[in-house]
Amino acid sequence: MRPYSPPTAGRLGKLRLDFNENTIGTSAQVLHCLRQALDPSLLPVYPEYGSLRQALARHFKVAPANLLLTNGTDEAIQVFINTYIDDGAQVITLSPSYAMYRFYAELAGARVQEVRYRAPDLAFPLEELLERITEATRGVMIANPNNPTGTGTSRPGLEKILTRAGRAAVLVDEAYFEFCGVTALPLLETYPNLFVCRTFSKVYGLAAMRAGCLFSRRENVEFLRKAQSPYSVNTLAATAAAAAVKDTSFVRRYVAESLAARELLYAGFERLGITYYKSQANFVLFRAGRRAAEICHKLRGRGILVRDRSYELPGCVRVTTGTRAQARRFLQELERIWKA
Repeated sequence: MRPYSPPTAGRLGKLRLDFNENTIGTSAQVLHCLRQALDPSLLPVYPEYGSLRQALARHFKVAPANLLLTNGTDEAIQVFINTYIDDGAQVITLSPSYAMYRFYAELAGARVQEVRYRAPDLAFPLEELLERITEATRGVMIANPNNPTGTGTSRPGLEKILTRAGRAAVLVDEAYFEFCGVTALPLLETYPNLFVCRTFSKVYGLAAMRAGCLFSRRENVEFLRKAQSPYSVNTLAATAAAAAVKDTSFVRRYVAESLAARELLYAGFERLGITYYKSQANFVLFRAGRRAAEICHKLRGRGILVRDRSYELPGCVRVTTGTRAQARRFLQELERIWKA
């Protein structure tokens, strides 16, 4: 196995446009709740999730029995794999995509098959994926929309996958749902093989807290709980997640700002003659060619972090949209480097 080693060192104090995080911080309501949770009488006690799970279930419009609180999306993927994928089982993922799908599948001894995103526009390969699914397929994992391409499929597309993969457990990772609005959650009771995960690391600004949710039918969640540590999510993370979903105005404002910044990036790339890919998420992938590493290095020297994805898409760089002011700063520095 190849180790997953994200470049996380030395990021503080810089404009963080490399990991698709919230670039302005979390809600003030979350900070208030965290201060209250730092009660000396609460910290020595193991977490209790009852009321927090109910608050999250109300927000996501599911029953509490349909929800598993997880230590970020990574644990959601791991628990999903540990519950439903055996050694030697066939698992299908898309490529390029989030590295943890392959990581946990390989760790479980699965046989991983990848379906490439369509060239030249990196569109979601729906027909190719449907053709690859067979009676032997035991797991399908997709991000919708996908990282790093920013592309996704519609709800009818998801239904085609769920129907075709009737003998497989299908995980739909909706880490960037708030920026696209397409969700499979209303399909939970229709498709018994559907699993959906969400994260609090992106729009909610809680990447440091490591909180997420995994959704499925009640009977599936009961199996998932058997494969999960009973206290994998700490009290502060669970408290922050429950508070974050209540501040809907904060989320709406940040999403609107991020989408406006995305349009600025499109316009800037077009002005510079740089090829880019339309995105349904809070980031944009663009082609820097042989200058990809150089551009990332020089931007870092100017206090701006972006992510070189040349290791899976040669010459491609991914930039988080951030706010309009942050997008303008990025484009200003990129133009100076590009024209040098």
